[in-house]
Amino acid sequence: MENKIINLGIFGFGVVGQGLYEVLNRTKGINARIKKICIKDPNKPRPIDASYFTTDKNEILNDPTIDVVVELINETEAAFEIVSTALRNGKAVVSASKRMIAENLPALYQLQVENKVPFLYEASSCASIPIIRNLEEYYDNDLLNAVEGICNGSTNYILTKIFEDNLSFETALQQAQDKGFAETDPTLDIEGYDPKFKIVILLLHAFGTFVKPEEVFNFGIHHLNDFDIQFAKQRNCTIKLIGNCRRQNGHVNAYVLPHLIREHNLLYDVYNEYNGVLLESAFTDKQFFVGKGAGGTATGSAVLSDISALLYNYRYEYKKIKQSNQPAFTNDVQLKIYLRYSNASQVHLTDFYNISEKYESSTYSYVVGVINLQKLKGAAWLKNKDVNLLVLGEDHAR
Repeated sequence: MENKIINLGIFGFGVVGQGLYEVLNRTKGINARIKKICIKDPNKPRPIDASYFTTDKNEILNDPTIDVVVELINETEAAFEIVSTALRNGKAVVSASKRMIAENLPALYQLQVENKVPFLYEASSCASIPIIRNLEEYYDNDLLNAVEGICNGSTNYILTKIFEDNLSFETALQQAQDKGFAETDPTLDIEGYDPKFKIVILLLHAFGTFVKPEEVFNFGIHHLNDFDIQFAKQRNCTIKLIGNCRRQNGHVNAYVLPHLIREHNLLYDVYNEYNGVLLESAFTDKQFFVGKGAGGTATGSAVLSDISALLYNYRYEYKKIKQSNQPAFTNDVQLKIYLRYSNASQVHLTDFYNISEKYESSTYSYVVGVINLQKLKGAAWLKNKDVNLLVLGEDHAR
């Protein structure tokens, strides 16, 4: 595509679609123009000329003059159909749909191989942070030990407002929704599903390991209460929702869990809708990336970066898939956690390897101890709203 104008066919014109339109029009030197935008509701008021829009997906998918399909919709099955059809039709594709990508990674990888067309999705993982391209181009599998960080701007905004401005969870969530950082239904964010989809994608680019989303345990901030917040503050800590994948002894483990973060941890000072990602490798120790993780222009800029990369014939090479030492996925790893509950009948304390601290009161009690991740993943008692957990233990970001 070098030295030509790229014609774009866009699916979806919500927050990210409008963000892309804005950054594309404000950026000089990128030879790309929007030819058609496919939307569901033709009667919805939109800030640009109606001639851009269509409700017929085939106007984009079957148009030979459209070079790149940009997929920015929220419906997982429809998004996969759009992307797979476009790839089969020989069109390059850019997407921001983390759930669709995470749930279909093996098939999407195969479609790229079979049709010899690029599929780029930097915006799906950490919005403005170019983490996928760094993992692809810079970090050899033998050297990379861990990828961890804050990869959901919505929950980080909520937690920042709770700890910095002393807002209630409900008020902070409403603010996040009002600013467009959280959806009307915030379940995927606050329960940790959104960052889990991102971790599944990063696992592939970091270690060459395909993992199904349901294999990765996620538990969000939806059970957080004032008792937990006071527990953190009394220890001069904050709480962050962390996605983590780490290679150990020939295996790789991954999870998304709320963590107790101390002040010396680099993630401590990642505020509001920002994301922060730490990479740990054998020779470079730790490297830290930070950038906006939510909002239309932040995500739109990552989409535009992928479009720009296509001008130079860039594609993911998936080098780590082709190596012979991909680590197998496991949930057999021990975590040190704080577990809060109202009464002991709500939890199975016998699931712990050991308990180093215990507190009991008439309202809430807690223990601090070591438990296996596989036990947590299968723990029905975590569904009780009077039960919450925070990961403690060694900080990896000093």
